[in-house]
Amino acid sequence: MRRKNKGHSLGVWALALFIITGCAGPANPVVILPSNEESRVSLTYFGNKYEPENVQVIEEIISQFMLENPDIRVAYESLKGSAYYEALLKRMANGKGDDVFMINHDTELILASQGQLADLSGLATIENYTDEMLSQMREQEHIYWVPTTVSVFGLYCNLDLLQKHHQNVPETLAQWEAVCDYFVSQGITPVIANNDISLKTAAIGIGLAALYQTRQQADYFEQVNLGSATLSEKLRPGFAYVEAMIANGYLDPEATLATQKTSDDLELFANGQTPFLLTGAWAAGRLAQKNPDFAFSVVPYPLLEDGSFAVINADTRLSVNADSPHREEALRFVEFFTRPENIQKFADQQASFSPLKNGGHSTLTQIQPLIPAYADGRVVIGSDSLLDKPIWELTAKAVVRLIQGESLDQVMEQLDADAEQEEQS
Repeated sequence: MRRKNKGHSLGVWALALFIITGCAGPANPVVILPSNEESRVSLTYFGNKYEPENVQVIEEIISQFMLENPDIRVAYESLKGSAYYEALLKRMANGKGDDVFMINHDTELILASQGQLADLSGLATIENYTDEMLSQMREQEHIYWVPTTVSVFGLYCNLDLLQKHHQNVPETLAQWEAVCDYFVSQGITPVIANNDISLKTAAIGIGLAALYQTRQQADYFEQVNLGSATLSEKLRPGFAYVEAMIANGYLDPEATLATQKTSDDLELFANGQTPFLLTGAWAAGRLAQKNPDFAFSVVPYPLLEDGSFAVINADTRLSVNADSPHREEALRFVEFFTRPENIQKFADQQASFSPLKNGGHSTLTQIQPLIPAYADGRVVIGSDSLLDKPIWELTAKAVVRLIQGESLDQVMEQLDADAEQEEQS
């Protein structure tokens, strides 16, 4: 049973903009429009895309939108990481929510259940989405968010270091373990992991891969939603493998707890002393910009006995505030942002895939090995919208407990207890 929302049809908007970093600081850029006396509507857009290159693409799309809609102006504000979602929920709870904002699976569950998301099903661009994406987006007859990218999580490989040690890029679990065991024997910790997405995506993928391959995930998620099944029932093997990686010396647990996503982990990998990194493919462009003195590629997780898989998410999701005084304009803007040419521009910059039918994927060379897995359906959705549990947050907490030394049984018991508590709250 999916959570429902009393969404209203909303509007959309447009703008031309420039970046002000001043008092906002580099981690909290604000994109606003120059003063235009002819503008009749001002909209606010809140998101977690804060890096200059990301903001630049958003600026380009918004600028073009304003050229077509000169009666609308917009301000874009962003925050980094988990602070963004905390601020978003606080703003919405206080009745000070922005007109348009980015959400993820977990915040959508909260805001949709409170009737704070507008229905986007009337957007002309909805028909462009793939059936897989539509299955994620639809809440019965309503749609409360639209994705602008499909993010992919994969294994970064230092190709030069592997070649130096006469090792190959692994494609199966046996090959992966053989390569990792070799580097451990050489006194090299083979894997860099961050304290957010690295290990939880591996655990989710291992635990749910068989369900996705046999198309049984929807039935299982329905059982979990109804309380007749638990998350640990399927996720335990994935967390057991994370526990084994720690025990076998594949990663440094203490270092992992201190390694921040898409910052510390990239710096560590760029040093060129470690063969593997687990993180999102969207970081490949940033890593390339560091000009490492080695070649690298991002491949599917080689964590199954019979092959590999990629973990994906419908990402950079846009929603409209159900209580926005400018719903019409806001809907207009979201419809513009999700035009195929804008989706392609945004996905390419994000080193991500397109959520649209016949949509192109990022042209970044290093992530091309991920495309066959995506095209062949060898994927697991990391935070599936058919699941009414905040799996992204729950699994992150479970990984931390495991790294800190709690037993697998304790971690799984607490995971289920936390999931049950979320349902009651």
